Amino acid sequence: MKIVVCIKQVPDTVEVKIDPKTGTLVRDGVPSIINPDDKTGIEAALELKERVGGTVTVISMGPPQADVALREALAMGCDEAILVSGREFGGSDTYATSGILAAALRKIGYDIIITGRQAIDGDTAQVGPQIGEKLGIPQVSYVQEIKEAAEDHLIVNRYFEDGYHIIKIKTPCLLTAIAELAKPRYMTVSGIVDAYEKEIKIIGFDDLKDDLELDMIGLKGSPTNVYKSFTKEVKGAGTILKDVSADQAVAAIMEKLEAKHII
Repeated sequence: MKIVVCIKQVPDTVEVKIDPKTGTLVRDGVPSIINPDDKTGIEAALELKERVGGTVTVISMGPPQADVALREALAMGCDEAILVSGREFGGSDTYATSGILAAALRKIGYDIIITGRQAIDGDTAQVGPQIGEKLGIPQVSYVQEIKEAAEDHLIVNRYFEDGYHIIKIKTPCLLTAIAELAKPRYMTVSGIVDAYEKEIKIIGFDDLKDDLELDMIGLKGSPTNVYKSFTKEVKGAGTILKDVSADQAVAAIMEKLEAKHII
């Protein structure tokens, strides 16, 4: 079984800053990490490999420095790493990104594709499902548990706020992982050494151009674009009422709501 995990290298949102003039992210000096949901997907893939056998390939689209994230995945236990990279891909939105990754996945082959639910630098939750649609394979999003795994099918729990669905899905298929699916393992010392001895395969524009919508890649070909980025506004401390009865507290709250024309 060939399991492929799509990952993204993202800025650590704890350290993110916004340029007040341009409204864009300041990436210089900001540490990068593997997107948390994608890291969960890596662990889920490794556990699947341990259950049913096969290999785990990790793939990422990004600039050359994204190889750091790929090597971390190798150090966790993945067998192979592939970087999809090219100037022509720069600035791609979710639609363009999913098309490029789908072309790369067709090229390398797969039985199961796992992506994270969403990336912390965009929160769209679109790329995984779009890949599934473009490949024409069944997909289940918000997977919180893989209950059964076999060569020709999986049985998974799909999370909902008020419960979950139990779904049987034929392979090849695509899953998007949420945090509850698995707890990522740590890298090992030997894994780190091995990771930096392995070659990361590069797939570029020329390798995929015959299988791409050439007018729908990169910044110019993206149907959407970011208008503005901004940090959350700092909220005030609010009003703290001390030593008041329940009736007095309710009266004070009602007075505030009426003053703000909320009620």
